[in-house]
Amino acid sequence: MSEITGKAFDFKTFKRVLEYVRPYKALTWATLVLSILLAAFSPLTPVLIRHVLDTVTKLKTDGKMAEGLSFLVEMGAALFLILLLRSIMQFLNTYTASLLGQHIIKDMRIKLYTHILGMKLQFFDRTPVGTLVTRVTSDIETISDVFSDGLIVIINQFLIVIVLIVVMVWEDWKLALLSLIVLPILLFATYLFQRATRASFQDVRIQVAKLNAFVQEHITGMNIVQVFNREKVEMEKFRQINDDHKIANVRSIWYYSIFFPFVDILQSVAIALIVWWGAQGILNNTETAGKITEFVVFTNLLFVPIRQLSDRFNNLQMGVVSSERIFKLLDTSDNIVNNGKYAPARLEGKIEFNDVEFAYQNEDWVLKGVSFGIEPGQTLAIVGATGAGKSSIINILGRFYEFQKGDIYLDDREIREYSIEALRKNIAIVLQDVFLFSDTIANNIGLYNAQITLAQIQEAAQAIGADSFIEGLPGKYEYNVRERGAMLSAGQRQLVSFIRAYVQNPAILILDEATSSIDTETERLIQTAIEKLTEHRTSIIIAHRLATIQRADKILVLDHGKVMEAGTHKELLQKDGFYRRLYEIQFQKEEKLRA
Repeated sequence: MSEITGKAFDFKTFKRVLEYVRPYKALTWATLVLSILLAAFSPLTPVLIRHVLDTVTKLKTDGKMAEGLSFLVEMGAALFLILLLRSIMQFLNTYTASLLGQHIIKDMRIKLYTHILGMKLQFFDRTPVGTLVTRVTSDIETISDVFSDGLIVIINQFLIVIVLIVVMVWEDWKLALLSLIVLPILLFATYLFQRATRASFQDVRIQVAKLNAFVQEHITGMNIVQVFNREKVEMEKFRQINDDHKIANVRSIWYYSIFFPFVDILQSVAIALIVWWGAQGILNNTETAGKITEFVVFTNLLFVPIRQLSDRFNNLQMGVVSSERIFKLLDTSDNIVNNGKYAPARLEGKIEFNDVEFAYQNEDWVLKGVSFGIEPGQTLAIVGATGAGKSSIINILGRFYEFQKGDIYLDDREIREYSIEALRKNIAIVLQDVFLFSDTIANNIGLYNAQITLAQIQEAAQAIGADSFIEGLPGKYEYNVRERGAMLSAGQRQLVSFIRAYVQNPAILILDEATSSIDTETERLIQTAIEKLTEHRTSIIIAHRLATIQRADKILVLDHGKVMEAGTHKELLQKDGFYRRLYEIQFQKEEKLRA
């Protein structure tokens, strides 16, 4: 997602950004009208200054001092009124442009986040979280400058330049020519400046994404960094990434530090030429001090927008660079295909796999011709060594990943006929690695479902047998568990996940290694919870510890993605196959531990 186009300015990307302006036509027109009015007011100040100086000089020569003082008061009031009106319009122009930018980035951020929510889990497997955070936050924020500090300002400054040049030529084309004689040099320098900064801006965005990705990943995994004494090594890696980020920004600053002093030199040359020409004109009585002063002010006013145009165009380029990355993400067609229309309120829970094959990448098959069936209300246990394909069955059943071959049926309907929302609403999963949000116990259980009340959450906790530990917490159900549930033990987090599953009242319950990382006392509590959870609903239990699945209606034994055996605990022990060998190995280990 970090490739660059190499174009000086990508008009195609810019056009896509402008499409987000359509819902805000009134605000856009208001901003443009204010820009036009500001441009119209720009030449009034120098023209008024010339008029004042020339009139006062003439009145003094004629000996009309009293009239001169009265005239100065009137012109001072007029100048104040012009400046006041211009300040008000400038405020409104800045406010409406910024407001337009904020509306647009709000819409873009919603669209981008909605798109990310619909991506397959495979996308997140290969995309750093920090990179996605950069896209949704700083890249989107940069686009705001396209309107508040880019496009609108460019239009405003460009109009000012045009109006000033027209008025200058109208007033005195010779003095206007002297003011503009350095313009070709400035335009060429601006072209070189924009080409150089384009590449530096792209590099800055790349380095920001790398920095965010590194920091996010390593702060999340700080326990591993400290446990394995990797602080110095990781610090060196961070130092290098941070240094690359600094170099990218310094390169951009270098171009600015050269360009703006060069513009100041050209401006000084233009003013010097006007003063030189004007001084001769005053000596020869062909020019007035008022006109020379007028054109000095004109030149200063002219170079301000020209200088800002260069800077604002770079803001525009920075926004377009960020837009490229955002649109690249939006154009990534790795979304889950959700064409299913069937959305029953509740499933019965019948599951059937027919010769299903699945690979995470290419044809590196994880599941190879898997077939099995579960009747409503039955419990299926899946066992096998690590990498046998147990969790993959869950991933494709919830359509978090798409299987490539075979068929999966729920209640005798092909799984893709169901809408994903209806499908997942009927399935609850309790994972080994429980993820809790930085929020209260109640919100982590109910997940902001308006149909789930606090009373239902408390009732579910009592049914699971976890209410005692929650009641003992400060704030009870309003206790904030902090990021990833750091304030709770592994067993407590697991109990919260059981309550979360129970309160959803799913038709299908999936337990993926739900008892593998907890203490014996908590396991007894969770075994009771499992019995409560699996009662009268279809259940799939994945477990390494075979003692926890002996009551299952059917046990499926997987090995390297294939179904090796299927049957009840007693049936499989009698077969003297894979299951029995796994059972004996675990039994021997437990005997040694007891000894």
